[in-house]
Amino acid sequence: MLLTPLIEKKRDGGRLTPDELRTLLGAYMEGTLAEYQMSAFLMAAFIRGLDPEELSVLTRAIIASGMRLDFGDGGAPAVDKHSTGGVGDKVSLVLAPLLAEAGLRVPMMSGRGLGHTGGTLDKLEAIPGFEVDIGLDRFRAILDEVGCAMIGQTEEIAPLDGRLYALRDVTGTVPSPALIAASIVSKKVAEGIEALVLDVKCGRGAFMPDAARGHALARKMVDLAAAEGVRATALLTRMDAPLGHTVGNALEVGEAIETLRGGGPADLREVTLALGAELLVSAGRATEVGEAATRLATILETGAPLGRFARLIEAQGGDPLVADDPGRLPVAPVQVPFPSAGAGWLDIHARLVGLASVELGAGRRRFDDAVDPTVGFEFHRAAGDQVAEGETLVTIHAADTSGAATAANRLTEAIEVSDEPIPPRPLILERVGDGVPAES
Repeated sequence: MLLTPLIEKKRDGGRLTPDELRTLLGAYMEGTLAEYQMSAFLMAAFIRGLDPEELSVLTRAIIASGMRLDFGDGGAPAVDKHSTGGVGDKVSLVLAPLLAEAGLRVPMMSGRGLGHTGGTLDKLEAIPGFEVDIGLDRFRAILDEVGCAMIGQTEEIAPLDGRLYALRDVTGTVPSPALIAASIVSKKVAEGIEALVLDVKCGRGAFMPDAARGHALARKMVDLAAAEGVRATALLTRMDAPLGHTVGNALEVGEAIETLRGGGPADLREVTLALGAELLVSAGRATEVGEAATRLATILETGAPLGRFARLIEAQGGDPLVADDPGRLPVAPVQVPFPSAGAGWLDIHARLVGLASVELGAGRRRFDDAVDPTVGFEFHRAAGDQVAEGETLVTIHAADTSGAATAANRLTEAIEVSDEPIPPRPLILERVGDGVPAES
């Protein structure tokens, strides 16, 4: 079969049959379809979209390109969570050990920062010695021992997605709802989990700027996961301002440790408990989310999940003492206060903060850029707070004074002090559920 006409067909708004799409994807995996040709197809799919059958075929092809793990051994239910990406989003660092402490298994495969958003793997690697690139045998052993494990995507799991993801990152095709859905769901299904919760970020700091588009993506992913045998729900959560008080890898690890100890910012706790409650219910360990959230909050108050996080760190080669002493995390050599330019009510633009953190070195402009784990922002006041002129709003953590000065300039764009109070903005916008697995 000639391949170029298939790209042209999608470019012109046509629908590829299952055989045509499988042929195209298979040729790419075999090396007979060039990278530039697949890039052209991805752009066509981005512009024209994929219909439900095309989306299903793509998802199943990604799953079939590698191994599918199996946790059907009669042990604790295997569950996972995925976020579509935000600023200051360190929920996974808290949620995985919390769920393990609640009796679930969490085989979590995470990603690196993308664009202005942070990545769980980059945060974990801020812990001295922590290894995210480990084999599946060690992954399973850690999961059996600790109850959770947090690693990067391996070559054995959904390798087609890894290749497509790299192309999307450099061709401007990341925000496609269909390609996002296929990428996320395929990896999670291949993990062998039975329940999934999706944190779909909406707002000016998210890839989905409005709730309507977020709902459509959530609905697509929930239904797609259910069709592959995974019970799924999604929460649309607000990402207008950064989540929590810190943005930057080591800083966010420190804040996650504070939360696992029973403290932490209220917004981070709220999102973490809401997502965890969905998984307890989906896994059959609670009957309703209110009860589940209360149980998880009680566990979090004990501080026990912090001990499990320390065990996870040690099992994956890191320094477990950071759990008791976050001062062992790497620290930026330059710390500069950023004062309020006026008096009034504070607003913080998440996307602009995320871009400023990337410029500091906390994220990547290019796929192969190195990340500085020490740099970022420590916010002393939250969006909606009333502040005084000259009050320190942020501490900038930078590698040098030049970087700190540039970051301060960026913060003047990201932070606004208004004369009028800012109305409260709910964090949890909507629940999208009923992702009941189809009968096999």
